[in-house]
Amino acid sequence: MRFYETTPTHDLTYSDVFLVPSRSTVTSRLDVSLAPGDGTGATIPLVSANMNSVTGPRLAATLARRGGLGVLPQDMPLQQLDAAIRWVKDQPVDYDTPYALDPGRTVGEALATLPAVEGHGIVLHDADGAYLGCIAASRLATAPRDAVLGDLLHGALTSLDADDVDGPRTAFDRMVAAEIDFAPVLRHGRVIGTISRKSALRSTLYRPALDGDGRLRVAAAVGINGDVVEKARALAAAGVDVLVIDTAHGDQDGMVRAIAAVAKLKLGLPIVAGNVVTEQAVHHLVGAGATIVKVGVGPGAMCTTRMMTAVGRPQFSAVLETAAAARALGAHVWADGGVRYPRDVALALAAGASSVMIGSWFAGTIEAPGELASDERGLYKESWGMASTKAVRGRFDRLDPYELARKTLFAEGISSSRIYLDPLRPSVEDLLDMITSGVRSSFTYAGARSLPEFAERALVGVQSAAGYEEGKALPVSW
Repeated sequence: MRFYETTPTHDLTYSDVFLVPSRSTVTSRLDVSLAPGDGTGATIPLVSANMNSVTGPRLAATLARRGGLGVLPQDMPLQQLDAAIRWVKDQPVDYDTPYALDPGRTVGEALATLPAVEGHGIVLHDADGAYLGCIAASRLATAPRDAVLGDLLHGALTSLDADDVDGPRTAFDRMVAAEIDFAPVLRHGRVIGTISRKSALRSTLYRPALDGDGRLRVAAAVGINGDVVEKARALAAAGVDVLVIDTAHGDQDGMVRAIAAVAKLKLGLPIVAGNVVTEQAVHHLVGAGATIVKVGVGPGAMCTTRMMTAVGRPQFSAVLETAAAARALGAHVWADGGVRYPRDVALALAAGASSVMIGSWFAGTIEAPGELASDERGLYKESWGMASTKAVRGRFDRLDPYELARKTLFAEGISSSRIYLDPLRPSVEDLLDMITSGVRSSFTYAGARSLPEFAERALVGVQSAAGYEEGKALPVSW
């Protein structure tokens, strides 16, 4: 990229810059490829953060089904991480993962998992695992909260037979003909997935991120303390596709030792390491064996690092500098944090990132970990920073009370924040649609058909705070 009629003399955030349109021969947003090309196998440049309130197995599977990559957090016990990786690998590629509940559960319990929205549903099985039926999630809106789910099965919800569906277009047409928006998909009487009109349509637009065996891809994180080598081996044995070595301050000797130790295993997996914000740090981490460097200190919505310590760097400039350094070394960077709009994702890619890591934005979705709750503002899920008291207590819960108290004394970050579901975009897939639509348009404005072309052709201007505000839509009339 290059700057438009200016040479910045200070570091810049995403809000400080904008994209200038250039001459373009790209006629459609669908003519561009968003594939990162960083060795991860992703087909869109979006990665979910390795935060306990953001990435669990369901979100990771959903994201991979649309081409992105979910990073399971390092705070999960190794046995749970192993199970989560294997669960993702077992999920359907062509259909959505069913929400399966016991028929004896109540509507209120179901609503803690799935809101009453179109395009989703709940699959019920008996104690022996036999399929009983399926309830469209929208039905939950009119049922009493204490009603038993099994009692709502009055006649079978129309299902699709997998052997009669030769592709997503056929599934879409069959649902239109049957005047349904959602259906379970069965093969020989067994549920293998669910599908909606929208998910069928998405399957024609997105390309899933698959491993060599045709299974969904998933990443997992490890810290730099403890037996990093043993944990990396175990994750590789479970089938993980990308290893993320993560700590708040990535430019330290402990990180370099951890990267070198994992790289020495020659697991054949991309190694992501971070977080850092300088060219020098990129040289240290790539020199130790990292193939992707995670960039960002303090831009995240749940992070208080900059206010507590004054440490960090405006994210656009951090990505711009580190991406150039990584590119010269044959490596890549992920821009981690600070994105609040699709424009920010586009600007990170323009600065040279191969992918953009998203945290809190994804925390307020159906697929994120945790139960749904509600207040006067609407449905929400709890989110928290990974250096917060809540996260520290979860990470070190096996310590004796004295040592745990010492650890939590200096915790920082937000321990509890309500992230509200967007009523128009309650699913992570809805957010993917919005983000990729905006980014694809950014490519067309720059005249780019691929991510490398976009990073080369992007023309970036610097703006005032008033310029940034001018670009926002008005929430009210004149």
